[in-house]
Amino acid sequence: MVRVAAVLIGLIAGFSPITQAIAPRQNDAVNDTSSSANEDNSTSTASGGNSTSTDTYTSVLPINTTIAANSTASPTVTANVTSTSIAALPSNTTSITTNSTSSATSASSTTSANTTLPSSNSTSITNITTPPPSQTYITPEVPAPLNVSYARTSSAWNKAHSKAAAYLSDWTIEEKVQLTTGVGWQIGRCVGNIGAVPSRNFPGLCLQDSPLGVRLTDFNSAFPAGVNVAATFDKDLMYARGYAMGKEFRGKGVNVALGPMTNMARVAAGGRNFEGFGADPYLSGWATELTIRGMQDAGVQACVKHYVGNEQERNRSTSSSDIDDRTMREIYTHPFLRAVQADVASVMCSYNLVNGSWACQNAEILNGILKTDFGFRGYVMSDWSAQHSGVVSANNGLDMTMPGDIAFGDLRSYWGLNLTQAVNNGSVSEARLDDMAQRVAAAWFLLGQDQGYPAVNFDSFRKGGSNDTHVDVRDDHYKVIQHIGASSTVLLKNVNGALPLYKPRSIALIGSDLGPSTVGPNGFPDRGGDDGTLAMGWGSGTAEFPYLVDPLEAISLQARHDRTILNWWFQDFDTEGAATWATGAEVAMVGINADSGEAYITVDGNEGDRNNLTAWHNGDGLVQAVAAVNNNTIVIIHSTGPILMEAWIDNPNITAVIWAGVPGQESGNALVDVLYGSYNPSGRLPFTIAKQRLDYSADIIYVNSAEPEFTSVEYTEGLNIDYRGFLSDNITPRFEFGFGLSYTQFEFGGVNVWEIGDGDDSYGWKSKRSTHKGIAARNNGSGGQSGNNTASRARAGQFLVDSLQKPRWTVSVDVTNVGDVNGCEIPQLYLAYPPAAGEPPKVLRDFARLNLDPGETKTAYFNLSRYDVSIWDVVTQAWVVPDGEFGLIVGRSSMDGKSSKGSFYPGTH
Repeated sequence: MVRVAAVLIGLIAGFSPITQAIAPRQNDAVNDTSSSANEDNSTSTASGGNSTSTDTYTSVLPINTTIAANSTASPTVTANVTSTSIAALPSNTTSITTNSTSSATSASSTTSANTTLPSSNSTSITNITTPPPSQTYITPEVPAPLNVSYARTSSAWNKAHSKAAAYLSDWTIEEKVQLTTGVGWQIGRCVGNIGAVPSRNFPGLCLQDSPLGVRLTDFNSAFPAGVNVAATFDKDLMYARGYAMGKEFRGKGVNVALGPMTNMARVAAGGRNFEGFGADPYLSGWATELTIRGMQDAGVQACVKHYVGNEQERNRSTSSSDIDDRTMREIYTHPFLRAVQADVASVMCSYNLVNGSWACQNAEILNGILKTDFGFRGYVMSDWSAQHSGVVSANNGLDMTMPGDIAFGDLRSYWGLNLTQAVNNGSVSEARLDDMAQRVAAAWFLLGQDQGYPAVNFDSFRKGGSNDTHVDVRDDHYKVIQHIGASSTVLLKNVNGALPLYKPRSIALIGSDLGPSTVGPNGFPDRGGDDGTLAMGWGSGTAEFPYLVDPLEAISLQARHDRTILNWWFQDFDTEGAATWATGAEVAMVGINADSGEAYITVDGNEGDRNNLTAWHNGDGLVQAVAAVNNNTIVIIHSTGPILMEAWIDNPNITAVIWAGVPGQESGNALVDVLYGSYNPSGRLPFTIAKQRLDYSADIIYVNSAEPEFTSVEYTEGLNIDYRGFLSDNITPRFEFGFGLSYTQFEFGGVNVWEIGDGDDSYGWKSKRSTHKGIAARNNGSGGQSGNNTASRARAGQFLVDSLQKPRWTVSVDVTNVGDVNGCEIPQLYLAYPPAAGEPPKVLRDFARLNLDPGETKTAYFNLSRYDVSIWDVVTQAWVVPDGEFGLIVGRSSMDGKSSKGSFYPGTH
């Protein structure tokens, strides 16, 4: 029962440090930066009530809190890991703290970790508050799109909304409010719950994490993380993973799966990068759309998150992501546009402010971009306790508050009775409440959840009770998990055919990452620790492992088959012992890792985001020690993002390097598939690996949120994130975005391009200054919310009309396998805009995956729409096609020197 209790630390879609107490500790130095990484110790002060259209909020200063822990259970385990896990808790709850410490010793010693498990007599947290200051800002007044027409209609949404309108026609205000307001933290079986309305035959809604599997239950699968599915560059696998996950969520009775996560990997050290789909908006957009289509085809509502600008964990609840209009449109909202194209049921707004306005009450991004420009027909829910007002958030686009209370468990809500009162007194129009409730109900009908949907069969907070019936939803999903694991493995270096292996006489496995955890795969709550092989990051974006196949286990089976002698050494800091066992082995494999996660858990001083970009647990020293004595050293990397490897990458004794990411439960099996050639590696990097940290165009802002109170995170790099920045600044990375080797070789033919379609130009696309008429008239329409600003945008959904999104050009290239074995190539299409357009030198627009036998040739086809060749003009507020010649580059990566090239003139007929 003690360990069950420990799992309940921080069980939410994403904790906000502003609303919880955090265990005090010493400040940690941040490597690679002159700033210090200080823990934010804070609590929240929130009040309800009505407000005007000028958005005024009361901010909260972080304050000191004290936690008195009287835990007595202190089992000691032996581990070669330094791991301190400090998990944040909701206010007014029992303290549960997991602390493990270690010290590196001499070559002959081991490292111990003392883990204090939660105890039933832990005392409660005492919050000491001071009067908070106030800050006032005014957001653009973009009315809610009520009674508007849609420039692009979805027959599925039309039918769902018709059903919802009829269903809700005689509901009372109080009943409609119930659809918008969560029942409160830990009230109900799921991390978020909308209560049942028995008189209306509405059973309620269960909302549950996470983006890689059903969280806080058992007999579920632990899928590869988003960053791995992005590394496959395989659209079929993106869909297959979404569909398999959707079946598991549905099987558990979950109505709304809180995923996918599609924030950009803007900063290499970003804690939650592993949940998302990499550093390019088009790669992320494809993965987002196909994941959602898979999940919703399985019958579960997808909730894409976190909208928008939530690219770092540090100070996520006390920082403003300041993003210029063009960058917002071309980079950060693009994956959400693709989610809307997939008819996503729900969008989760994020913790941070966006350009000075809280994301969950920012009228420009919610009413404007999402609901009007994109024509989103579903509902916007808050991240857990990311709501900061009642009336303002309702009028500015929020449709559902989660988990429903202001501070966890305080039995207060900005909505509920307060929203009922606001509607009755006219602060929120009844038309707006109808819109909110109809959006929620329409999503329920959209996925057919009104008939025959399974009841919830687990309990997130009361494990082992009668509510937990242990329904097994895994089916044979291990197959797609192993397939994605192998397909996402990126071969970075392979000298003289060191890989694949063929019956080596002896192997030495070096490094704890190649073996099992000393506390088991689920020993750390929400995976908040790093011990043994790394197959998942930490935080709310996790699931329980049903099992975890580590590399040692899988390689042992292969060694038995091959009659290979297998030895291992997992004491990371004992490099003398590592060198001893590596000496004389035919193959020495060194496993290293780097972990990260969500900010409510701190591991080794890393508050979600990584403090540095180097390998953990003496990884560099371990690799160097082994390579010094073995001339066939293979490095295997499990990490949530890029790591720096300049300390050893050019060592001639290092013959192969593999990035395996965080591949989920079949980790070892997928790795063996690649190591021994059962699967020809075809993964491609979804981010760039730099030679030094300073080469990246953006980084984490490591400041204490109290200095200043609200941190400004300036997106000054604009369009130049990741590989775009390296190209713009002429910086050579170690391994670029899109890079990956194979056991065979491929050649590309010439690039061909031709125009397709009917040439419809009804919206005017003749030249750079010809704009989409609907977008140009965004402030000249009618149909806005009565009583708000003078007008709203003319029609909703104009970013999705056929004249903008329909394919107009096809690009093709022939690819031939000129090697000796079957393999997959990933031709990637990049555009080079005319110089006057102000774009980076290259931008990804599409990719394909071709499986080819030796000597076989296949043709890759890519489609381009007008949207794909447009830029966002901030003056005219329109998508425009620049005049001039566009370069077409089809290559193996973003910096492939042997790319095939062509050109065309999309702005001229």
